[in-house]
Amino acid sequence: MRVEKKKTHELEKCYAIAPLRYQGKDHVLVAAEKVNKCLLFDLEGNCEDTIWDGPGGTMSMVQVPGSDGVFLATHKFYSPNDSKEAMIVMAAPGKDGWTTKIIAHLPHVHRFDILERGGVKYVIAATICSGRKFKDDWSELGKVYACELPEDLESCSEENPLPFEVLKDEMLKNHGYCRQTDENGDYAVIGADCGVFKFVPPAAKGGEWEIVKLLDEAASDMTFIDFQENGEPDMLTITPFHGDAIKIFRKVDGAYQEIYKLEPAEFGHAIWGGYACGKPVVVIGRRKGKRDLLAFTYDKGTKEFHVDVLDANVGPANVYHYQLDGKDRLVATNREIDEIAFCEMAD
Repeated sequence: MRVEKKKTHELEKCYAIAPLRYQGKDHVLVAAEKVNKCLLFDLEGNCEDTIWDGPGGTMSMVQVPGSDGVFLATHKFYSPNDSKEAMIVMAAPGKDGWTTKIIAHLPHVHRFDILERGGVKYVIAATICSGRKFKDDWSELGKVYACELPEDLESCSEENPLPFEVLKDEMLKNHGYCRQTDENGDYAVIGADCGVFKFVPPAAKGGEWEIVKLLDEAASDMTFIDFQENGEPDMLTITPFHGDAIKIFRKVDGAYQEIYKLEPAEFGHAIWGGYACGKPVVVIGRRKGKRDLLAFTYDKGTKEFHVDVLDANVGPANVYHYQLDGKDRLVATNREIDEIAFCEMAD
């Protein structure tokens, strides 16, 4: 597998990527980790607008379901050591341009998402820690929060914030997140040093969340992909925090067992799993060492995994896949060289 860069843009410490449906068209949002911009692109990779010039510190962005371009984002998470002022904001288009407003102060919030299950929408948010007494202090462990998404988000503000409640605490280096869907709706998978957990929203309004531990091993990030195409997805993890190794786990007798390991994998970070070029693929980006972008595929005949280098010496922080005119596209925020890269994938 290979990629061809179609368009690139410069954005210092580019980081977060998210899809956005706006004015009847699909777009891509890209925002910076440090004090810098959030940009709006069309699917060809043309920059259409600037959403904000600052304050940046954007780890996550997600569109409000059913809206025309309204999305939520984190602000002021500049690093684990500089995130005590982190918050969730709402960005919305208007006749005079884009506006943002704070809808929750949530110190150290790193990942968040909007899930729907049982006809109810929920916001789930994960804090990487709960405080810092000094640099690289991990003594105050992270937490997972949730609340129902208000029907009238305009009513939320700094004075009337999202009403988060703690679902789970004692989550050391609470970094990894991915959304999954089953026949009943969405659920979240969250990874930390204490393992990988499945968070299932209530089956009906007012019910209890279900929390299931999937893996005992530390995971900085993870995704799921059905490499065998037999209806049972494998789990691919970057381990431990900002990973030294990439592992693949397969369910055996109902429990995940390690079947593959690639190391060293310095500072594994970017991750996407899905179908591209007609096959199951996981794309991983590493921010140190060779700073490469890798594609993992599986040969069902030989039962072997293959790793292709898609790009090198770029240091991807995040990747996002979509299709355009029947072709697979990939956007990478190559943080270590300040490059946003729009690529076309080929086998």
